[in-house]
Amino acid sequence: MTMTNLYEHDIHAWTQQTAELLRQRRFQELDIEHLVEELETMGRRDRQELISRLKILLGHLLKWQYQPAHRSSSWRGSILEQRLRIRDLLQDSPSLKPLFAEAAASAYRDGATLASKETGLSPAHFPEALPYVPDHLLEDDWLPGDA
Repeated sequence: MTMTNLYEHDIHAWTQQTAELLRQRRFQELDIEHLVEELETMGRRDRQELISRLKILLGHLLKWQYQPAHRSSSWRGSILEQRLRIRDLLQDSPSLKPLFAEAAASAYRDGATLASKETGLSPAHFPEALPYVPDHLLEDDWLPGDA
């Protein structure tokens, strides 16, 4: 079976075979087209994970700010968990750091939608754009004040 056929039928086996070919420096046998495609996908996946985690973090921060009577240790724990995972991602992929503020702004609308659905508050209740300084988002002790 050719590498291209293997890619189309069993991507896991293709990745294992590609890694082995690279280790053995058998570059002429590589499926370059799919290898490039997979590498590009890996980069997009990291950016998508950053935005996804920011959506959750922002949703929790909005709930914290706009429903102070419902605050709980589980909300604080969820906020911390997202911060830790985002920091891990940024440590593993430092090239995402310059995109952080843009990613936070991009994630905000969906984060507000999550907060709206979970709180029952109208989407209009939340600011139109990201109300937080991006640098504060990953600070362990920073939480937004009451609305």
